[in-house]
Amino acid sequence: MAYHEIIVAGFGGQGVMSIGTTMAETAMAQGLNVSWLPSYGPEMRGGTANCNVVIADTEIISPIVLEPSELIAMNQPSLDKFEPAVKPGGLILVNQSIVERKVQRDDVQAIYVPSLEIASELGNMRVANMTMLGAYIEATKYLKFETVVDMLRNIFTGKKAHLVELNEVALQRGADCVNR
Repeated sequence: MAYHEIIVAGFGGQGVMSIGTTMAETAMAQGLNVSWLPSYGPEMRGGTANCNVVIADTEIISPIVLEPSELIAMNQPSLDKFEPAVKPGGLILVNQSIVERKVQRDDVQAIYVPSLEIASELGNMRVANMTMLGAYIEATKYLKFETVVDMLRNIFTGKKAHLVELNEVALQRGADCVNR
């Protein structure tokens, strides 16, 4: 039985909601139960943004995540706010490109992903979020990499089809951060 309660958090414009919706759609494509609940600050870009994602192979009890099993922290305020709530034994993925401190708890696994540096190397800053998703996929082994790529092929068609390969490389580069 698997029951993952995830918080994805950061500033508006970092692709936080995109990570959450991609996780949710991937889980649904894999036949799992899913809940996605967004939360926005009052600003359009640069304000706070987070989403609660619950993925389970059983019935979902609540869409609200109070004690996440996993946290993807795209910025320092998100790590500061949500780190204490992560379940002991949980996983925290940190965007080390802009988060200046390390995870302070020793009862969780911490993985640091230089998402902005990777995105810069790939020539498109918009794929920083995909590096974090790739790290999540590799660390948890719950969602399937191939399912995400298949979804990207359905999203990016026509003139945007070239973005599939870029996003796939970003996912893989994020995954590579897990085993170093």
